[in-house]
Amino acid sequence: GAMGRVGRRLPALAPLFYGALAALVLLGVRDVLFLYEENRCSMTYMYEYPEYLKIKLPKKTAKRYPAYELYLYGEGNYAEENKNLLLTGIPVLFLPGNAGSYKQVRSLGSIALRKAEDVDFKYHFNFFSVNFNEELVALYGGSLQRQTKFVHECIKVILKLYGDGEFAPTSVAIVGHSMGGLVARALLTLKSFKPELINLLITQATPHVAPVMPLDRYLTDFYTAVNNHWMLKAQDLRNLTTLSVAGGFRDYQVRSGLAFLPRLSQQDSALSVVSSAVPRAWASTDHLSIVWCKELILATIRALFDLIDENTRQITEDPKKRMSVLNHHFVRHPAKIFEESPEVFTELPGIFMWITVKASKWTYSVYNDSDGKYFTFPLTNHRKSYSHVYCENSMLDTSSWIYGCMNSNSSMCLEATDLSWRAELLPTTKVVMLKLQDYPSLSHIVIQVPTAVGNKYTLGCEFFKEDSRTVQLPVTHLFSVGLSSSKILLNSTGLLYNIQLQHFNQIYQAFKIYIESHCQSLKERKPSVYRLHIPWSHEDSIIVAKVPSLTEISAKLHIARPQNDSRAPELNIYSSSDCQYEVSNTVLFYSYFALLLRFHAGAFPVYIVSNILLTYGGQLSTLRSTGQCSDFALELVRTAKPYKVEPLISIVVFLQGFNWFREIWESLSLPEVDAAVLSSQDVWFPLVSLILFLFGTGIAYWSGVFFSTSLRLFSSLWLILIRPTVLQKDKLITPRRLCGVLSLALVSWTTCGAFAVFLIYLQYLFKDSDHSKETSQNSTVHTVKPQSSMDSVPEASQPLANSTTIAEAVNSLKMHVTILNLFTWIVLLNLPSLIYWLKNLRYNVRLDPDPCRSTAIIIICILEILMNSSTSEVKSSKLLKIAAKVPLPLSVAMLAFGRMHLYRVPHFVTFSLLLHVLCCVV
Repeated sequence: GAMGRVGRRLPALAPLFYGALAALVLLGVRDVLFLYEENRCSMTYMYEYPEYLKIKLPKKTAKRYPAYELYLYGEGNYAEENKNLLLTGIPVLFLPGNAGSYKQVRSLGSIALRKAEDVDFKYHFNFFSVNFNEELVALYGGSLQRQTKFVHECIKVILKLYGDGEFAPTSVAIVGHSMGGLVARALLTLKSFKPELINLLITQATPHVAPVMPLDRYLTDFYTAVNNHWMLKAQDLRNLTTLSVAGGFRDYQVRSGLAFLPRLSQQDSALSVVSSAVPRAWASTDHLSIVWCKELILATIRALFDLIDENTRQITEDPKKRMSVLNHHFVRHPAKIFEESPEVFTELPGIFMWITVKASKWTYSVYNDSDGKYFTFPLTNHRKSYSHVYCENSMLDTSSWIYGCMNSNSSMCLEATDLSWRAELLPTTKVVMLKLQDYPSLSHIVIQVPTAVGNKYTLGCEFFKEDSRTVQLPVTHLFSVGLSSSKILLNSTGLLYNIQLQHFNQIYQAFKIYIESHCQSLKERKPSVYRLHIPWSHEDSIIVAKVPSLTEISAKLHIARPQNDSRAPELNIYSSSDCQYEVSNTVLFYSYFALLLRFHAGAFPVYIVSNILLTYGGQLSTLRSTGQCSDFALELVRTAKPYKVEPLISIVVFLQGFNWFREIWESLSLPEVDAAVLSSQDVWFPLVSLILFLFGTGIAYWSGVFFSTSLRLFSSLWLILIRPTVLQKDKLITPRRLCGVLSLALVSWTTCGAFAVFLIYLQYLFKDSDHSKETSQNSTVHTVKPQSSMDSVPEASQPLANSTTIAEAVNSLKMHVTILNLFTWIVLLNLPSLIYWLKNLRYNVRLDPDPCRSTAIIIICILEILMNSSTSEVKSSKLLKIAAKVPLPLSVAMLAFGRMHLYRVPHFVTFSLLLHVLCCVV
């Protein structure tokens, strides 16, 4: 009938539709992995050969943690002096991350040594590093607790090395890369740990908020424990200062939003920055280069040296000073050497020439000036007509250059406030911007030009009204696919422009801003600096562009705007004075998908498996109604529809907003719905789960196609190699199979559950190619189309098998392909613990704790029976009706509870396969 025709017509379009979906996913992947700025970091080099001195641990510790070690970094003479381990410096402990090596401490240690040589070893740091045997802690959370306890032991050992001299340390500074930073934060959750043992924690690209891939229970529990402790016990953390540095957009492994410390910890002891905003680095780093990026390491070491207290020769105990040092080096650098409390008033020496400038705009080029000058700008006239003053200076030394004067009468000024501390360092200039209202007592602004022999630099100042320099650029809406949407022309006469990007505050917005500069004359100019400034978090990015040029800035956010904030992101243009700037922005259609991948790639397996489950349920119900098992691809097109799953979850999330519903939910002791958690984490996208569901459908479709074709190939090879035997029926449970189950269960119990699951998976694959071989071999004998209905008469009847058996075999094969597809995803989700186990075999044969030991035994029993089952047993079962209905609620539950807990996915699949097994028996 008509339905049949529609069913036959759909598959023709299906590959096109799913092909398009797959193409979008690939575009997004390309965007995330390959389209970002080039690596602007320089490599760190050593001058001498690095030596890692292994530190002897107490026997008990060494016995309890055989795979872990502690090292002291040294090179050259310094390494020789420390052979006897009588240390006098400041201890810093480096913790490597997932699969990280203890040798990654090299960059920090080497640069710290050079810097110590510069101060003649008045102060120096001893860098220690822990060898975690390169464990894959991001994939398997079972060893995180062990690592934390080991680090605690290491800290005690390190502090003992210093004896009790005059300047012996009582606490350690920790630098943690990736998961190492989380282990360091977890130290505070240990019962026996004294919080005063750590004073400073610097984490590099550490996912603080949530795990990148929540692959097992231990990982998510560890995160919950650490984050809850940091929120509830905030007062313990008062004397710990934490700095978290994220890598920016180059780091596609840990997106920077995850590296921002949870906001509830009080603002005065924690700071989170993105490396693209760090002064003097201004570069985004990828996940590994953040360890050796020279510009970042320099900032870190400079900060460490500024943190030293002269009296104790250790890192200062004063949390306010620690915070101001970190702000100085990682947030706003005033182009001055750090001073704790800079003097407010300074005397200006009177030997220079004084020149008064009345104009509202002034530029000056210095070249080989033999005598110094003071330029003074009287403020009385300017206060009426202008709101701000802006000054810039391209001489990047650390001396003071701009002052404010109090006395209004004389032309000279003997006592002044140093305004240079208000300056900010940018890649090619240092700039100061003052709001005149904030300085009511100032009468003049003075700029000092010292004697400059051989130096060439420019200065500029201008007074302006704020609103005349602020332009608004509305950001294009997400779904407008048009290319260019808004354009602004700036006829620059000034030195500074602010472009406010309105309505740009969500994490799913991504667009490109193009700035084109033209200039009238062709004389050599200072480069322009463009800066994308995000007011609610330290994630600015800065670009230096030659003039004239066309520059492309990609604007994306790491963190959405907080609810109570109304500020808009700004694009600051530090311009050349007689140039024209043309600013336009465009939205790229696929960049939305790229962002979707960046934020939600971890949820893909859930959506894929839920699609396969729906298809599996569809196949069972078709089997029940027609007695035939339909093809995987056909069934997927028919059953996997988002409207079966999505509305339910949306309703639940909506109801979670009400207190009464939440109370009922908790009284039933149901876990929290992951979608609700995601929206509280500010990573919600419009239509996100619909699009992810479609992507899941596409991937499921192609994986189904891949499986059936590869099985065919495999079985045809098999046919050539081995003469086929006759198709025979045998009982489901035989003694031999029972032995197989028991031996695999034993393997799972004594070694690793995932290993046993992998073994039975291989066995299942071989068995399936057997099934596939039988069907192909029999259909060659009978030349019957596999889809032929049961009662068709075979053309060449042979006593070998009748056509019903073939139809049965074909049906069973289709069922097996689906089950195999489901099972492959279970194996993939269990792979991480298998990889971890294989890597650690030489230390431990049994994986402990094992995330999938108990489930593995159930899966083995189920598959051993399913492997030998055929659809004929299932068809007559009383339970088939239930078994066909269950996958739908299961896939809904999977999407509700599995997105942030991937380890729950195999449980849902196992449950539906268990029903299938019962169908075979009952």
